[in-house]
Order: sequence, then structure tokens, then C-alpha cells
Amino acid sequence: MKYSKPQSRPVLSLDVGSKRIGLAYCDALHITVSILPALKRSKNLMELNLMKEHINKHNLLGLVVGLPLDQRAQMTSQANDCYEYGLLLSRNLKLPIAFVNEHSTTWETLNRFGIKKDKSGLVDSLSAKIILEQWINEGPELKEFLFN
Repeated sequence: MKYSKPQSRPVLSLDVGSKRIGLAYCDALHITVSILPALKRSKNLMELNLMKEHINKHNLLGLVVGLPLDQRAQMTSQANDCYEYGLLLSRNLKLPIAFVNEHSTTWETLNRFGIKKDKSGLVDSLSAKIILEQWINEGPELKEFLFN
């Protein structure tokens, strides 16, 4: 399904994994997409404070989270985890969110940037960059959820 380009605004993109979260962000006009160091994912959301620092430093106004859908664009167990984590972040950070199909972004990252898998999180953050570039080109628009 194709969407239209979203409204220009600075956002934080996340490539959510079970151990690490790759991060990238864009400027308000969607001209520049930059990566940030990947964060270690914890059960008690300790990474939230570092995300808040990035959000405040770069005046970010939304979240884009990749969903690893299967070849038929169906939800996988990992995609469900990413979706729930994204909603949790949206609620805690009080930011609108969009979800993007990130099928094969790790493969694309390895080929496009010519790097090997690593444990530093570079591949994760470069994947977050690809997710963000895809969102800039195709959307969908950020959505606000109302939480109690």
C-alpha cells in the first residue's frame, strides 16, 4: 500500500531489536537524515532517558518505528513486539508515531553501506536511517494515540 509524503517535521526513527535499538533522526525539512549511537534495550526502559536527551537536543516531534513484516506484509512475532514497544514509547514520550514496513532493511544496510554485521549497533542505526528515508518518501503520517 502506498501512502503520501508525510508533513515535514523532525522525527526520531527506531530499528527495534531484542537487544539493541538503532536510532536515526531527520531535520524539520527532511533534507538531512543522521544516525545516532544505538541503545541497549532493557526490560525497565532505562534507554528512555537517553532517547529523551536526543529528542530534546534535536527538537524531535515524532517517532517512526520499523515493523519487520514478512514477505506478504503480515505481522510477525517480532513485528508485534516492535509495535507494542513503539506504543509504549509514544505513550511515555508523549509523541505521535508512525509504523513502517522494514522488511529486509538489515540486508539493504549490509549491501548499501558495504559493512559486515557488527555488535556495536552501527548496522541497527543505519537500518533506522533507511526506515526514516522510506517514511520521508512514502509516509504514513504520524498518528497520535490517546492513552489513559
